[in-house]
Amino acid sequence: MFPEPHFIESNGIRMAVHEQGEGEPVVFVHGFPELAVSWRFQLPAIAAAGFRAIAPDQRGYGRTDAPANVEDYRIQELISDLCKLLDALELERATFVGHDWGALVLWHMALLKPERIERMAVLNIPFWPRTPADPIELARQRLGDDFYIVNFQDSDEADRTFAADPGHFFDMLMRKNQVSRAEFEQLPPEKRVLSLLQTIARTEASGDPILSAEERAYFVSAFEHSGFTGPINWYRNWSRNWKSMQGVPQIVNVPTLFISAENDVLISPEHIEGMKPFVPELEIHRLNCGHWTQQEKPEEVNRILIDWLAP
Repeated sequence: MFPEPHFIESNGIRMAVHEQGEGEPVVFVHGFPELAVSWRFQLPAIAAAGFRAIAPDQRGYGRTDAPANVEDYRIQELISDLCKLLDALELERATFVGHDWGALVLWHMALLKPERIERMAVLNIPFWPRTPADPIELARQRLGDDFYIVNFQDSDEADRTFAADPGHFFDMLMRKNQVSRAEFEQLPPEKRVLSLLQTIARTEASGDPILSAEERAYFVSAFEHSGFTGPINWYRNWSRNWKSMQGVPQIVNVPTLFISAENDVLISPEHIEGMKPFVPELEIHRLNCGHWTQQEKPEEVNRILIDWLAP
């Protein structure tokens, strides 16, 4: 059973925090469009291994507050949420584990607030050094207006479409065994643009569902309550975040475990190799799964994490 949350005041918002176990703290940071419950397989395993497992619903998600302004979701605010979470729990430092957008927050936190991170484990999303030009414009040129991150900048169509039927959204999106990397790379270029609106427009899903009926109901209820605008606003700060990081040295001086997903088609093997010069203390493990790594391969993720956490 996933633990019920307690609530803290963190950086001007009320944050829902789920905890299990005692010992050295390990904070789990979810991505889009997920929740603290995305770590439902990890919290009991890490707690049983002798650690204090902590998983917040992040800003804009679940039972945590969702501020109204786009600027409220800047990377500095997301990092401050985690620092203030530590403060509220009377912790100087913690080990962090992040997936998807949670990984991006941790990469930035390792550059801006490394003193709060004991070490970190990152799932799926490798470190990218700051690009020489605005990353949204680069994505627009390379992947077009239908690429979901670009589309999020241009209108609230995604917010409205996803919120109109959260059940269908999760039925179409949160699945495994949808397409392998080899199959994806054989598609024509126009089919390799990742458009969430096109995905949600389908009536029949591919692959296999990740969520049980009870888990699906939990996600649907949470997003019926919170909507999707807060989570999408994280993406709407991409250019603003890029500008704010000008002049910040792009070396991650935090011991890092990286768990890659072989069939996460957004990330290429070249991306993973390319981060090595920027992350001096780096350990890499590879799993044969898609994007939802800790939900698709919970036993393997738990084994890697527990081995890595062991003194």
